[in-house]
Amino acid sequence: MEKVDLLVKNAEVYNSYLKLFEVADVYVLKGRIYYVCRETQKAEQHGLEAERVLDGSGYRMLPGFVDIHMHIESSMMTPVSFGERAAECGVTTLVSEPHEIANVVGVSGIHEMINGAKDAPIDIYYGIPSSVPSTNSSLETTGGVIGFEEMKHLMDEDGVVCVGEVMNYRQIIRGDELEITKYLDYLREEDPQAVIEGHCPSLTGLDLAKFLYRGIDGDHTEHTLAELRDRFANGMFVEIQEKMLRQDVLDYIMENRLYEHVSFVTDDTMADELMEYGQLNHVVQTAVAMGFPLEEAIYCASYTPARRMNLRDRGAIAPGRKADFQLLKAAECGNFQPERVFKDGREIYQKGAQKKQKDTYAFPPAFYDSLHLPELTARKFIPAEGIAGNEAEVRVIQVQDGCTQTKEVRVVMPVEDGRLRWEDSGCMLAVVFERHGINGNIGYGFVTGDCISRGAAATTYYHDHHNLFVIGSNVDDMLVAARRLTELKGGICTAEDGGIAAELSLPVAGILSEEPADEIGRMLGKVRKSLISLGYRHYNPIMSLCTLGLPVSPALKLTDCGLVDVVKGKIVPLVL
Repeated sequence: MEKVDLLVKNAEVYNSYLKLFEVADVYVLKGRIYYVCRETQKAEQHGLEAERVLDGSGYRMLPGFVDIHMHIESSMMTPVSFGERAAECGVTTLVSEPHEIANVVGVSGIHEMINGAKDAPIDIYYGIPSSVPSTNSSLETTGGVIGFEEMKHLMDEDGVVCVGEVMNYRQIIRGDELEITKYLDYLREEDPQAVIEGHCPSLTGLDLAKFLYRGIDGDHTEHTLAELRDRFANGMFVEIQEKMLRQDVLDYIMENRLYEHVSFVTDDTMADELMEYGQLNHVVQTAVAMGFPLEEAIYCASYTPARRMNLRDRGAIAPGRKADFQLLKAAECGNFQPERVFKDGREIYQKGAQKKQKDTYAFPPAFYDSLHLPELTARKFIPAEGIAGNEAEVRVIQVQDGCTQTKEVRVVMPVEDGRLRWEDSGCMLAVVFERHGINGNIGYGFVTGDCISRGAAATTYYHDHHNLFVIGSNVDDMLVAARRLTELKGGICTAEDGGIAAELSLPVAGILSEEPADEIGRMLGKVRKSLISLGYRHYNPIMSLCTLGLPVSPALKLTDCGLVDVVKGKIVPLVL
């Protein structure tokens, strides 16, 4: 008898090539699928004997899901904690792009994320951060910069599989000479098959063609249907995240059978939502609930993403492929809540089993001391002085529920003794303090719309430069919130009536916590509820708050350099 390691008997096995389920016995040897014995072949005398046998009756066997566009730092967790939670969701491979930590501590942050992932139960690959900073030093100040030489060296690191999202798309289509454009030219000569991910909201026509011409042929950002059609028509690989799960989008993909050109991704998943809803399985479940065919949804969460990243040893249950799979109750398959998950033929998750606590990965000491701020006083919260006249028109960021993009609106505010009297204007004061110890910049702005309407909030997790952002209806609460984060060495918190309402400490580079995943989710959930109680009316208040400084996402954003007109790519004055 020929010995194998594992046999899963009588499961309904998903076939990625035929896109259907069939009852089969699956044999595993040395971490890979050895033989899939279908019903019609079971009478054969194949002479295989398994060391371990699992009865798969009543279960469906799916390939492990593959999430190729996400950022571990968005969960505020370390790689091992995130990997453990992802495994519970049937995800066995991630491709993370660590530009968040690179913006704080540079190349060393990327190396630490790679090293910190080695003890994770799943495979965590990385994309090279290609846009650090996301724009340039005239629009935002970062603690790290990734240039051409750094990109060249990083591409040779074990576990790096792609160039991460190229975000400075406006400069690229203008033909500006950038570090990333130098690297794209280098790749065209040295590695023309390299996978290059993009970030290009709103680009169409010739502008989109210019972007694609540089070899950047994947996009995960939010689009209108017309913009999406343009991407498909031009051969772009489209990565669908949760906020793109609109009926018109899914219908267009189904009507035109575009499944080969699509994968599901998560991009950014907050810790509390990760614990409550799941990871990639939640996106897939939502798509199926909206009418996306189940078999195609599985395909677009396993086979197409693996192929996109040239990870051709996974994504299907077939001989020679990695034995990465999940078992779900057949009657509840559409919920995508696995009972058991296997990686390389080894069980890494069983529902209801007690979790084993792993040792925390130790980051370098400097990572725990990343806030370099001046003394925070009320004087630093004065947005403008020396203004002539009795009133002034100012630019204001308008938050809109339903998306993380903002609008610019104009508001007239009274002026007294040369200062804006903004407190009764219906706008919140917003201040960004450069915290990397580079230049001491302070940026000022105002926010209105579906944001908080009283109290204050502060965060050092502030895309992508991760400077200290404070927003509030009064300076007293803003000071309380900002000072608390300096005590915590980074984090996110809310304040009201002179006290802290909710907080999550993020001591690793000001953006990560070393607490267990459950605890991070619980504490961030409290911050979310507090933001809502303070008036935030957004489908994702955490993400909305933390992207008010992202200068590559339209339309008006606030960084330590001031207000950024994203479309024009320049700083614009607060007072008109």
